[in-house]
Amino acid sequence: MGLVWREQLSVGNDAIDNDHRHLIDIINHVEQSMGAKNPRDLAAALDSLSKYSQAHFAHEEKIARAAGYKQVPDLSHTHQDLIKQLDQLKVEIKAMGKEWSPTVAESFTKLLRSWLIDHVIKEDLLMKPVLQKKSPLFDPL
Repeated sequence: MGLVWREQLSVGNDAIDNDHRHLIDIINHVEQSMGAKNPRDLAAALDSLSKYSQAHFAHEEKIARAAGYKQVPDLSHTHQDLIKQLDQLKVEIKAMGKEWSPTVAESFTKLLRSWLIDHVIKEDLLMKPVLQKKSPLFDPL
């Protein structure tokens, strides 16, 4: 079963929450591609996850900074670490080629799930008190 958005993950900002929903959709696509053992689709899904994550992190930091969140440098550092982890995961999956066992697929999908959910829970929700002082539609773009 794929990841499902829950309101407990909301940071109180529509743009960030919508990005997180989209990241969940991409991670679910990665999981489906692994289950189908479709390396071409998997590579495309991982590239999509990487590109969207980078754009999301930049957007999230801009919103946080404009909202007055003081820990943006820490958030930025965490985002850089997450991108490095994702890049390493892409290398490992590519190295496996077409052959991966259900155990390996499960391990990678668990890693991706925790990659996103742990970040939202442990880092992004810390912004919620600051973001809730603004409209849910707040977006300084």
